[in-house]
Amino acid sequence: MSSIPALYSLAGKRVWIAGHRGMVGSALRRRLAGSGCTLLTVGREDLDLTDQAAVARWMAAERPQVVVMAAALVGGIVANASRPAEFIRVNLAIAANTIDAAHATGVEKLLFLGSSCTYPRLAAQPIAEDALMTGPIEPTSEAYATAKIAGMRMAQAYRRQYGDDFIVAIPTGVYGPGDTFDPEAGHVLPALLRRFHEAKRDGLGAVTLWGSGAPLREFLHVDDLADALVFLLEHYSDVAPINVGSGVEVSIRELAERIARLVGFDGEIRFDPAKPDGAPRKLLESARLAALGWRAGRGLDQGLAETYAAWRAATGSAG
Repeated sequence: MSSIPALYSLAGKRVWIAGHRGMVGSALRRRLAGSGCTLLTVGREDLDLTDQAAVARWMAAERPQVVVMAAALVGGIVANASRPAEFIRVNLAIAANTIDAAHATGVEKLLFLGSSCTYPRLAAQPIAEDALMTGPIEPTSEAYATAKIAGMRMAQAYRRQYGDDFIVAIPTGVYGPGDTFDPEAGHVLPALLRRFHEAKRDGLGAVTLWGSGAPLREFLHVDDLADALVFLLEHYSDVAPINVGSGVEVSIRELAERIARLVGFDGEIRFDPAKPDGAPRKLLESARLAALGWRAGRGLDQGLAETYAAWRAATGSAG
């Protein structure tokens, strides 16, 4: 529990989770169930968030009081490298349309989800919030990161000009139930879970992974992130973005070894240094969030086990 008094109460509020079917949105639904607020959701078949007029009409009709912007087109290195136009176009449109409609309809509180990939590739570690836009970003995620930076700056601009209570949270690498377990389109952790699971199932003697295995990454379970976001909605109101991390980092090599042990793969783990590594290190400085009274509740091994079990249950994967 926080020692800081709540600034805003979600009780009795109409809360729209934009992107409610995604990993973060689903976790927010789990976290807010039974919390006394009314959850608003709408699927992409009924509302295209890249359609400005449609977003404005829907928000004018539904009148959410709180908006959590968890909707985005996301993917790993391969997806970002091969579809940059799609990543920048879709994510720019989602941010612009939703933030502007939130202002127009008098939304009381909006939380925009940024991304740790918006920080400079070679930022001093751990990365503090004021490092944003102080150097070149990682080329492999440039399109997505550019759109996210624009969304963050837009939320800040509306706060400055209009006094809207719009806040920005920047989470570290998130994983958990509902992630994209795809070797091509997914982020590294779920992609590795599936690759090692299938390697064990198929009796493979080795798995070859992109890069050197040396980069360091920080991971946060999505249910911990959802808890942090609810905490920030109630306890945070400032123009400055705020980092959300676990404070624990691991190399890609060590992550692969942990996942191999978890799924029971005992073959060789190989790395291809000819393929890109991405940023060499990415650890967020989450001291400001900790000072407010929030810390992650899960260790990595617990989170990996929960994620693997959830994926197998959802897909009926055996082996």
